[in-house]
Amino acid sequence: MAGTVLGVGTGVFFIALIWIVAFVLGMILLRATGPTNLGVIPVFLLALISTLLLMFFPRSSETLSPFKDFETVDTFFISRYVLLSVASVGFLVALFGLLPLHFLEAVYAKPLNTLELSGQAKLAC
Repeated sequence: MAGTVLGVGTGVFFIALIWIVAFVLGMILLRATGPTNLGVIPVFLLALISTLLLMFFPRSSETLSPFKDFETVDTFFISRYVLLSVASVGFLVALFGLLPLHFLEAVYAKPLNTLELSGQAKLAC
């Protein structure tokens, strides 16, 4: 079998890499404060879903075919990647266009009640 190391293929190493990255991201997110540490849940679910997809839908069969099949050529290869790049650029422009609106939103102070302020001043004296 071509492409194996110690009898296992590249998929096993890829799954191990996914779980190592998920573990490191989980440890980093658990050290965060506030609701950020709940980001461990989607990281774990993403690693689990990608592992299950790789296990249940392998790209090649376990046994090699004795005869060579004819190859199918993807004629829409370039156009598909052009569409993907245009969609990615549009997403990034929208994301970075909305982030300043989110972070630079004005937060106004609540007005103080003058009666409460004068009552606190009397207690302090």
